[in-house]
Amino acid sequence: MIHYLDFKDARCKDCYKCLRECPVKAIKVVDHHAKIIESRCILCGHCTEVCPQNAKSVHTERAEVEQLLRSGKAIASVAPSFVSSFDLQDFTVMKLALGRLGFADAEETSVGAREVTAQYKKLLEGGTYKNFITSCCPAVNTMIELYYPKALSYLAPVDTPMVAHAKMLRKKHPDAKIVFIGPCIAKKREAKESGVVDGVLTFEDLSAMFADKGIVLDEIARLPVHAEGGVNRAKYYPISRGIIKSFENYIDGYEFVAVDGTKKCKEVLENIESLSGMFIEMNSCDSACVNGPCSLALKAGALKANADIRKYVNKDLQEHASVQYTPVSDIDFTCVRERKRTEDFIPTDRQLSEILAKTGKTKPEDMLNCGACGYDTCLDKAWAVANGYANIDMCVPYMRERAESMSYEIIQTSPNGIVLLDNDLNILEINNKAKELLGIRDHDIKGKGIFHYFNPTDFVLASQDHQNIYNKKVFLEKTGSYVELTIIVLKDNKGTYAVMKDITQETKSEEQLDKVKLETLATTDEVIKKQMRVAQEIASLLGETTAETKVALLKLKKTLQGEDGGK
Repeated sequence: MIHYLDFKDARCKDCYKCLRECPVKAIKVVDHHAKIIESRCILCGHCTEVCPQNAKSVHTERAEVEQLLRSGKAIASVAPSFVSSFDLQDFTVMKLALGRLGFADAEETSVGAREVTAQYKKLLEGGTYKNFITSCCPAVNTMIELYYPKALSYLAPVDTPMVAHAKMLRKKHPDAKIVFIGPCIAKKREAKESGVVDGVLTFEDLSAMFADKGIVLDEIARLPVHAEGGVNRAKYYPISRGIIKSFENYIDGYEFVAVDGTKKCKEVLENIESLSGMFIEMNSCDSACVNGPCSLALKAGALKANADIRKYVNKDLQEHASVQYTPVSDIDFTCVRERKRTEDFIPTDRQLSEILAKTGKTKPEDMLNCGACGYDTCLDKAWAVANGYANIDMCVPYMRERAESMSYEIIQTSPNGIVLLDNDLNILEINNKAKELLGIRDHDIKGKGIFHYFNPTDFVLASQDHQNIYNKKVFLEKTGSYVELTIIVLKDNKGTYAVMKDITQETKSEEQLDKVKLETLATTDEVIKKQMRVAQEIASLLGETTAETKVALLKLKKTLQGEDGGK
């Protein structure tokens, strides 16, 4: 299966903007990334325009077209909005540029659009249509086929200008390879299904090919070329009311109105049965084809594009005499469109209720229908979950409530004191442990300044210096507690976050141990002193005894010596 449109994972994550803007909710979220649901997509391309990350990825057929060019038989059918995208007022310039790329010939798709207008006129004159919806926009056609089957009876059974022109080219050149070039993504799928268009290039593709080949349109425009023209009011097609302006005369009995943009188209289609006598020109793009998803961005946008188209067509009307146009009669431009069905699963009411209950939605008042998930209602989102297109956690209010609840539980059950302050040092959040440590008995102190309960110096310094403070030992005089204080400065200076670890017991144990150590040292010192005194006394006594003994022994020695001498 060809994926005509998708999103780049690297730049797409949990945004849901494309889903909010998608008119038919043809986008699913897989692993936090948006993906196209092929069976639901009408290829309006609106999601590519609103994506803030420019994550669009449009399938390109450039390689296939370049292969067709090598055959030498490729003919380009160029959408009339080339005037605004390439800032040209002469199709000859575009034709010469395409020739340099290798195209054998090129024509404006408005040639086929003129036949479409002729077919519309013929059908309207038959007077059988209660309402008449134009069939030129393939995105609108698919939207009706998939989602508004009641409007099928009002949808013109006529080919789009691209297919009509391709049929005309094939009539003249049976072996030609037809390549459509325009600003539309929906044309890619339509071309594959038509069987008469061999390839499609977007204006973005064509611009890249010109750049690669060094083809500069301004340089070609300065060459002496013969301008191609002719009275063809269908060149108005790419602007709002362009189809209506392609009519020479309006058909009696119908009110001719233009509806641009998928949102307005949906409003009309939802109420089509209540309308009568309406010719409705429908375009999925706001401001019609000049504002297609693959048109080239120019200054002044759709306003200037509209003026450029008018200028281009008016020049033809002024320079060429009006000639009664005779429609082609030997080509069948009929296209009867039938109901298409998506591959959606239809959940039961019970299944939807069970899904809603998982996000806390059990009563009517729980249905916020905020649209943050991308779906219009909570019930729509439950349907998407049942189909695997969405996840439970895409419900932003539920996830926020859950996160806040979990954060609250974590904070309140923490064994540490936790305080969150704003830039003015007012309390945003505080848990019971912090109140206990700070001796706070007030029930509700949120919004009050921390300085009423605690010396804010460390908070002020941390905030001013943009420096965190880690594990600072602080004594809380009011409660006699000791804490290990850590202060974290939040990103972008959005406040401070403090954690107080209660170290009172450890500190008191350390103090008790220090006291025991000091007492032990004092006792030891006293014992040593006593031992020294005893030692000194013993030494003194030993000294006296030794002296006396020495005297006695000397006397004894002398006595003995005397006795010996007497003999």
